[in-house]
Amino acid sequence: MLQSMTGFSRVEGGDATAKWVWELRSVNGKTLDMRFKMPAGFEHLEPAFRETVAGSVKRGNIQISLQLDAEGSNAVPVLNEAAFDAAIAMVKSASERSGLAMPGLETIFAIKGVMEISVAEKDKVATDLRNLSIVDSLKSAAKALAVARRSEGAAIAQVLIEQIAQIERLTQAIKADPSRSAESIRAKLQEQLARLTDGNQGLDSLRLHQEAAILATKADLQEEIDRLEAHCVSARQLLKEGDAVGRKLDFLSQEFNRECNTICSKSNAASVTHAGLEMKVIIDQFREQIQNIQ
Repeated sequence: MLQSMTGFSRVEGGDATAKWVWELRSVNGKTLDMRFKMPAGFEHLEPAFRETVAGSVKRGNIQISLQLDAEGSNAVPVLNEAAFDAAIAMVKSASERSGLAMPGLETIFAIKGVMEISVAEKDKVATDLRNLSIVDSLKSAAKALAVARRSEGAAIAQVLIEQIAQIERLTQAIKADPSRSAESIRAKLQEQLARLTDGNQGLDSLRLHQEAAILATKADLQEEIDRLEAHCVSARQLLKEGDAVGRKLDFLSQEFNRECNTICSKSNAASVTHAGLEMKVIIDQFREQIQNIQ
């Protein structure tokens, strides 16, 4: 199934030492970009968190929030003196260069790495077990996010299927247009040649016929029609495959647009031009929809 890149999930968890809540929000993105907001002391678990989320989603900008209530635990804040000294030196230098007052201790303590969380040795086992449970909860949240994204992806897929059908319908209309028949092309060329040669004996009729045949060949739309038909087949196949096909569909939308533009530029009939312009509108709508597909 297709996944949209928009979704939300919330999972609560807890054990004897704490209660926690995971919230995941996902929006469009060219790659998989995860941003975490979590309590101090969980930085070392971020690689595990990233791996867990990446197991369920492949693309999108994802905001990941962990709220933890660990009342009664023996976790205590500890000053990282090396980081504190470096932070003091940094803000002092910035204050002198800018002429602004130095920030208070609460601001310096808020700098990542200055304050660390220490847990009494006797609570290490309980803390490790709790962290495993937190990772498991994140796995559930990531799966729930994927379910939400697939639900929206299914709705988008129906829209895309209809748009592909419209592109195919217009392609067939262009293919069957009377202006493309050999009789119509021959009659139009004869009319144009008659106007060019009428009363002008200096024009080489054979040469004119040769040039007209060359122009007719250049104006033929069969190659563009064949490619549009093939692109429709490929687009439907990608929708059946699902998973991370957004970039492939985006490339196909560009190919759709290229063939449509060529048809409009080659068109020798108002009916073909009208169908081509209508197709361009649908292709633009198709491309807008797939920007939200993983």
